[in-house]
Amino acid sequence: MDRTDVGALVQSAVDGDAAAWKALVEGLSPLVWSVVRAHRLSDADGHEVYQTAWFRFAQHLGRIREPDKAGSWLASTTRHECLKVIKSAKRLTPTDDPQLLDRVSEDRTPEQSVLDSEEAAAQSERVRFLWQEFEALGERCRQLLRVLIASPPPSYQEVSAALGIAVGSIGPMRQRCLRRLRARLIARGAL
Repeated sequence: MDRTDVGALVQSAVDGDAAAWKALVEGLSPLVWSVVRAHRLSDADGHEVYQTAWFRFAQHLGRIREPDKAGSWLASTTRHECLKVIKSAKRLTPTDDPQLLDRVSEDRTPEQSVLDSEEAAAQSERVRFLWQEFEALGERCRQLLRVLIASPPPSYQEVSAALGIAVGSIGPMRQRCLRRLRARLIARGAL
């Protein structure tokens, strides 16, 4: 979503245009979710942060000084809400929760079921291995890469606001993180 579009939608939403509010929510929700995912919250906590961030956005909508930067404001607010949840919970989160096998339908042959389960197990092992190497990266790399894989990808200004990284450092940091992950995978024979 373009910054000028965001600014115009914010102004329309302030004036009571429900369609503008809906467009803001649809356009900026992926950004909010990418910040939530970067902080690795549980589903329940993530949904709570999502709702709180949008509530705060609605509360302050008319007071946002630079409406075209509302995405950055929302990303920063989401980040602060995530940190509040993490600080209050003081908990550990599991690194992965894979589902190894899907339920097998009755019309499959026993051989097909075995092949499917072996394939699912191999895929699960590849995914587990990748996440294991990903988790071995530093915290900043993990946060940055999680935010950058959002769909649609956030702008560097929004990433900067969400993670507190200078805009000019995001690209080089991303390259270093990906090189580090690739080197780890090559060293372990995965690539």
